[in-house]
Amino acid sequence: MKIEHVAFQVADPDAMAAWYVRHVGFTISRHFEAPVPCYFLADSTGAVMIEIYRNAKASIPDYADMDPLHLHLAMVSEDVGGDVNRLVAAGATLLEHNQLDNGDEVAMLRDPWQLAIQLCRRHRPMVS
Repeated sequence: MKIEHVAFQVADPDAMAAWYVRHVGFTISRHFEAPVPCYFLADSTGAVMIEIYRNAKASIPDYADMDPLHLHLAMVSEDVGGDVNRLVAAGATLLEHNQLDNGDEVAMLRDPWQLAIQLCRRHRPMVS
């Protein structure tokens, strides 16, 4: 088996999808308005997607109250500092930016909807 997508219940899938397309570079693979508003957003490889949707049958998680160590969306970045600056200018909030002892550079942010996102530049890449 392989991962197709990870899903996030959010308050405003339309605005969130637009932000991730415009500022992160994701593309919309599928979009539905019924039975619930839903977007499947693919990363630059097209091999992994996230789903963002709003289903009235479930509550929206309090992402702002979740420690990023419990849940975060991690993405590869070739320029962590530049991407941090660009995303903060687009409404994200920087939580921390670190150079790790193993040579990795990572930054943790919250998107405008408070979902934790991590930017990673690995000394030894974990995915291709």
